[in-house]
Amino acid sequence: MGEEGPVIFMDFSGRSLRKLVIPLVIEQTLAIAMGMADTIMVSSCGEAVVSGISLVDQISILLVGLFTALASGGSIVCAQYLGHGDKDLVSRSSAQLFLAVGFISTLLMGLALVFNHGILNILYRKIEADVFDSASVYFYMIAFSFPFLGLYSAGAALFRAIGNSKISMNVSLASNIINIIGNAILIYIFKLGAAGAGLSTFISRIVSCVMIIWLLSKSELAFRMSIKPDAGLLKKILYIGVPTGIENSIFQIGKLIVSTMTAGLGTIVITANAITGTIAGVQNIPSNSVGTSLITVVGQCIGAGDEKGARKYIKQLMKMAYLFTAVLAVLSFVFARQICLLFNLSPETADLVVIVLRFNCIMTMLFHPTSFALTNAIRAAGDVRYTMLVSISSMWIFRIGLAYILGLKLGFGLLGIWSAMTIDWVVRSICYVYRILSGKWLSHKNAIV
Repeated sequence: MGEEGPVIFMDFSGRSLRKLVIPLVIEQTLAIAMGMADTIMVSSCGEAVVSGISLVDQISILLVGLFTALASGGSIVCAQYLGHGDKDLVSRSSAQLFLAVGFISTLLMGLALVFNHGILNILYRKIEADVFDSASVYFYMIAFSFPFLGLYSAGAALFRAIGNSKISMNVSLASNIINIIGNAILIYIFKLGAAGAGLSTFISRIVSCVMIIWLLSKSELAFRMSIKPDAGLLKKILYIGVPTGIENSIFQIGKLIVSTMTAGLGTIVITANAITGTIAGVQNIPSNSVGTSLITVVGQCIGAGDEKGARKYIKQLMKMAYLFTAVLAVLSFVFARQICLLFNLSPETADLVVIVLRFNCIMTMLFHPTSFALTNAIRAAGDVRYTMLVSISSMWIFRIGLAYILGLKLGFGLLGIWSAMTIDWVVRSICYVYRILSGKWLSHKNAIV
């Protein structure tokens, strides 16, 4: 039995919540800003390179989602043990998390390297030759970075589980700066195009991995790397991680299928979809940050047996998410045309981006927080199968099925595809709000502790 006692690492006062959420907002803002800078730099190489990289990013998100789901599962386990006061099990489960993520991410790297052309041919048969060439080169480069990104994700999740989101913010800042400098050198000076963007990403992920492991070894987690599996702890991590991984994977497969629809509509639509997604990502920062915070807060409250506190903090954090999402969405709506000037787009592409982006702004501030942040509160209580079933069902029926009907059959193009995506958000929001209000999300609270 581990060392136990009524130890909770955070008191979750208003100040503590801000200390948890604000670094996450800054971290994700920096990531989005650096991603936009990345896209702007790559756009100097032409729309074919931008399109190729954006298509590979969809595949990468799918593969990365598998080991980030494990990281999420491990962080929930650690958060609940923290709330329960079992510091020894926190340390041991941390080591098991690294073991699982390291194995999965290395396996995915091998699959991506071996089946590079095959995967691209299956998913994007209709893309133009220059887009395919850029996609293939970029895919090879970033595949090598998967193990490093996986271990970084695990380490960052552990720091967030103890309420120290400032660490991952600082590491992310350093990594993104390295990535931007690398892009400037490899793209502008050496003219390496997609290969330069991929190599810069690879280097930055190595640096972030090394930094997070070193910081973990110095932290209050008493973290120690281990190569010896612990079946009991791995089972608890996988109890959360596997359904979350299945959910994320099916979700990303759905996005891939939707991206193949856009791929068949030409380079202008592919590029407009990529740029709109990059800009829209800024609006999602509050939801994503609050969602990550809910894992820590709700996980520790459930571990401590404080259901009332969990409900209270869910309400506080969701109000915060809606407030800041609305601010960002309104700004994006008003300045959509000016934002497009940053990306060196053709007039036709810019016009399409403005139309789709403004529609997305309205839907984001109404439904994005409840469809993507609230789900982490449910997961943190161990109710992972419900979120998995809702996500998969809504994805296939609305995001994919309706996208095909609206975008291709009825001829609404990219706007029809994004409309289907936001209807998916509406359905998720209804299901998750109902789950919280019914109290059924607490039915699995004893699955870990």
